[in-house]
Amino acid sequence: MDLTELFSLKNRSILITGGTGVLGAAMAEGLVAAGANVALLARSSAKAEGVLARLAGGPGKAMAAPGDVLDRPSLERAAESVAAAWGPVDTLINCAGVNKPEAMAYKERKFFDVAPEALRDVIDVNLMGTILPSQVFGRGMAERGEGVILNVSSMSAYKSLTRVVAYSASKAGVTNFTHWLAVHMAQNYSPRIRVNAIAPGFFLTDLNRDLLTIPATGELTERGQLIMQHTPQARFGVPEDLIGTTLWLLSPASAFVTGIVVPVDGGFMAYAGV
Repeated sequence: MDLTELFSLKNRSILITGGTGVLGAAMAEGLVAAGANVALLARSSAKAEGVLARLAGGPGKAMAAPGDVLDRPSLERAAESVAAAWGPVDTLINCAGVNKPEAMAYKERKFFDVAPEALRDVIDVNLMGTILPSQVFGRGMAERGEGVILNVSSMSAYKSLTRVVAYSASKAGVTNFTHWLAVHMAQNYSPRIRVNAIAPGFFLTDLNRDLLTIPATGELTERGQLIMQHTPQARFGVPEDLIGTTLWLLSPASAFVTGIVVPVDGGFMAYAGV
């Protein structure tokens, strides 16, 4: 058995939505290092250029693909541009995600007063922003009879986390959609099309930094302290913690794995608090 081939991603054509974010950029870096060709779907060319500079060392290649996860025509154009460069996208990572204070039930903002527009903004990006790219890039996988889709869920899909009502609901939807799409693709198109997800625990990102730490001092907020108390490894995740699980779920090593969600959480999900 050649373990190098078993975990190989050499010459794979991968598109990452949200690839300019903290977690998506780290995943892209690991994939390019593994020899994959990675396209970053991005609305901001400036952000994309910054990440591309980190990926320049190869051995895989990297490019930016302008697009928006909620704009189907832009996704179709991105598919065409990647196919012209490297061949059809055979692997999709749905990493785009958002949360916003206006969509939280917190302090003076009661749940009953959270604006529908704020709820929709978060749910659209996190859930519809996973479904639409899966439609666009999954169609080609169905036609070719093979491919891999990796979604990004969250601990909030499994644990009832206070405040983040829209984020939790949307990520629970991502988990359910992962199960559904895995079955749908295998039964209707090909068992060689696999759909899985990762569920990160608590990583410090631009979305949650001010919730978990005090900007002026870097000390943990009350919420941050509670998370540490419920994380057996007693630390926040760093973006590089996602790379190993990502490589496994995308590689031939997980050929008989579909429809699962893998926690990468330092033991948060396992701990009952006693």
